[in-house]
Amino acid sequence: MVKLIEPSVEIVSDIDGDKILKQIERCARNCYKSEGNISEDTSSAVKMISKLIELNHTAMIEFADIVVNLHCDVGVYKDLTRHRHCSFAIESTRYCNYSKGKFGNELTFIKPCNMDETKGIYHTWLRTMKDIENAYMQMAELGALPDQLRMILPHSTAASVMMKANIREWRHIFQLRCAKQAHPSVRQIMLMTLKEFHSKVPVLFDDLYEQFKADM
Repeated sequence: MVKLIEPSVEIVSDIDGDKILKQIERCARNCYKSEGNISEDTSSAVKMISKLIELNHTAMIEFADIVVNLHCDVGVYKDLTRHRHCSFAIESTRYCNYSKGKFGNELTFIKPCNMDETKGIYHTWLRTMKDIENAYMQMAELGALPDQLRMILPHSTAASVMMKANIREWRHIFQLRCAKQAHPSVRQIMLMTLKEFHSKVPVLFDDLYEQFKADM
């Protein structure tokens, strides 16, 4: 029986919002040699970073990285790996054998967010996933290796993806992937990620959060 799960996002980095803001401020003020204006609290950092974002002078926010663990489908990470200035560590279907006990002897698929579960399109999709799992297990019993088994895995296959980017690149990704033109599954998980980021360091994502919050 196939396993169906919802996509999810987990922030892996130990995010200290104040530390991130102070780090960005210190780097930015080096350009102007205005370190004497740094306050003990984050008030000067918030003021400066807000102005940098307003002026689109976002090179300075490259001085902080965030790592997340995305549980998404193969189609989603194929879209995300097109972005530059990111690092990825992705669950490998070439080496992971899902017919083994450590994977529950089953395939896991991400539930599609763009299909109505009461309609025939979804039922046809689900039946196809079950057929693929049956074929995968039969091939495994016949001695197929993971790099052979992977050849029949669909875009809906679940995968764990570690993704790292600096904050400037994350903002760029959100601008593109939270837009209505993005693929629904990519948009779904990027809206989730933006919401998590905003809860940790609001000043860096306030404008994007306001832009997309109605769809979260």
